[in-house]
Amino acid sequence: MTRTVGVEEEFLLVGEDGRPVAKAQEALEATGTSDKDGGTGSLESEFMEEQLETATHPRTELEDLAKEIRAGRARAQEAADRVGARVAALSTSPLPFEGTTVARLRYLEARAAFGLTAREQLTSGCHVHVAVADDTEGVAVLDRIGPWLATLLALSTNSPYWQGEDSGYASFRSQVWSRWPTSGPARSFGSPEAYHDAVASLVATGTILDQAMVYFDARLSARYPTVEIRIADVCLDPETATLVAALARGLVETSAREAAAGTAAPELRPELLRTASWRAGRSGLAEDLVSPLTWRPAPAHDVVGQLVAHVRDALVDTGDLDTVTELLGRLWSRGNGAARQREWFAESGGDLRVVVEKAVGVTHS
Repeated sequence: MTRTVGVEEEFLLVGEDGRPVAKAQEALEATGTSDKDGGTGSLESEFMEEQLETATHPRTELEDLAKEIRAGRARAQEAADRVGARVAALSTSPLPFEGTTVARLRYLEARAAFGLTAREQLTSGCHVHVAVADDTEGVAVLDRIGPWLATLLALSTNSPYWQGEDSGYASFRSQVWSRWPTSGPARSFGSPEAYHDAVASLVATGTILDQAMVYFDARLSARYPTVEIRIADVCLDPETATLVAALARGLVETSAREAAAGTAAPELRPELLRTASWRAGRSGLAEDLVSPLTWRPAPAHDVVGQLVAHVRDALVDTGDLDTVTELLGRLWSRGNGAARQREWFAESGGDLRVVVEKAVGVTHS
């Protein structure tokens, strides 16, 4: 049976001058949306007032998922239209900003507890949920997908600019996000009991507010029977979001099959996983990545090819291989979000407002 896959996307709300605007609650109220009714098909606010979040329903067919990703972006723009704002699939704001924390108790507590880390957390990610049978299968998947997650980040990188400057990174969001105490790769767990004990132990330290603040690159969802892969930037265009979702589902299916066949999980070395993710966030697809097969540098094109080869059987069985091949071809030819933002910046003679304007257009392409 084909696993379902769903996508959550976070977007910036920007004004006519390209700067983030704090209008999320106002936009939701204008549409009559009850924020945080939550769940699939929803439109919600996020940590900052300058953001909106969408969520698809779980889908088995990639074509249906692609349509719903676009529909979610359109739904967010319809809400933004009511308050004179626009929705941009940018993982960080190219232009300077001062973030406005949503006035919800938990968020205000986080702002007080984490200081500048929370105040600067105007970053937008893409979270992919892939169905698993139960926590046993979910943990078996988590214990196997870690080496490949950095490649998903490289494909999605879409945040080269920070506070009006080129950060030097393809994904500066990944740098900002890494400030949270529980962010990044996790060790192998071996069993649901060990996983849940690890989560409980982190909460028991009193450092984080609750289990929702366990920000592993991939985790068991507390809301759905899914593995939630959280490493990606929000993708500039909906096609790349669809590609990341397809590959994420392929990774989960491949890992579940390996576990069912009794194939031992690889040794997860968090120091190597963290370094590989840093490398992916630094250069995206523009330079070498760390190959999960050798833990040595290799051209990004080769490492992406290794990922596709790793999940090929799963992609064939879901009927996704041709679509993934086509979407990858388009991505290589036009560049991912980070590359396109820098291209627009160069073409405009260094005008970040043009970067935002073009991003708004591609968000709804």
